[in-house]
Amino acid sequence: MSWQSYIKGFRSYLQLERSLSGNSVEAYEHDIEKLYQFVELKEIKGGPEAIRLENLQEFLKWIHELGMSARSQARMLSGIKSFFKYLLIENLVKDDPTTLLEGPKLGRKLPDFLTVEEVNAIISAIDLSKPEGERNKAMLETLYSSGLRVSELVNLKKSNLHTEIGLLKVTGKGNKERLVPIGSVALRQIATYESAYRSHLQIKPGNEDILFLNRRGSKLTRVMIFTIIKQLVVAAGIKKSISPHTFRHSFATHLIEGGADLRAVQEMLGHESITTTEIYTHLDREYLRSAILQFHPRG
Repeated sequence: MSWQSYIKGFRSYLQLERSLSGNSVEAYEHDIEKLYQFVELKEIKGGPEAIRLENLQEFLKWIHELGMSARSQARMLSGIKSFFKYLLIENLVKDDPTTLLEGPKLGRKLPDFLTVEEVNAIISAIDLSKPEGERNKAMLETLYSSGLRVSELVNLKKSNLHTEIGLLKVTGKGNKERLVPIGSVALRQIATYESAYRSHLQIKPGNEDILFLNRRGSKLTRVMIFTIIKQLVVAAGIKKSISPHTFRHSFATHLIEGGADLRAVQEMLGHESITTTEIYTHLDREYLRSAILQFHPRG
């Protein structure tokens, strides 16, 4: 079997048995393509069964020298471990060379987030005189109100918007569904967008149930959402590096700062593990520390 055959089988395993999203499958596939690129460069003969621990250690050194960050190296290592686990399950290899493989040491990075004032400034920078202005405002209000991932936003369906009870049904990572609250401000803006913009579009077949559409009546791309937000950040005069995910971080941060239960935030974000959500408690402690330093008479 060729490396490409192994990679094709791995892709099917991720799609059918692990039910991963298209974006996750592509990321895993990219990891193995990178390993194969290294194998060819070093002229290692044979398929994955020929890979040894020392080859993978050299591979990690190689991607480090290419300038890949420790976090990206760790994520790539996760993909390679999954690949060899699949090969073991399918009896395509006898040993797993990743068992003793150690990845780079990672510190816990606190995500960037916006203040409430910065969120308001970005949303206020939207030009509502343009046809797509009401749509863009509805999208940002939804991102901030419900803490959605950008992929969840672009795939959001009208039929999953339950305005009467203020909930969204969202399909997240691994096609897992969850219910998340959506605020009245976001709901009002969605209604305005639908009447002022969406109702006038000629919707392309297959997109009838997609909530947010471009001017051609098709689903928006993730790249388009990034572009819209980048332009608004510049217009608002904010110097931070902002992406759609920053609105998700801000949603979580503001909830924790306001005293929300960590388990409730975990459910709303769709985190499998509470430890993923716990990063926001570190943010909250830093917030409390700065508040004490600023306002306490002995700060």
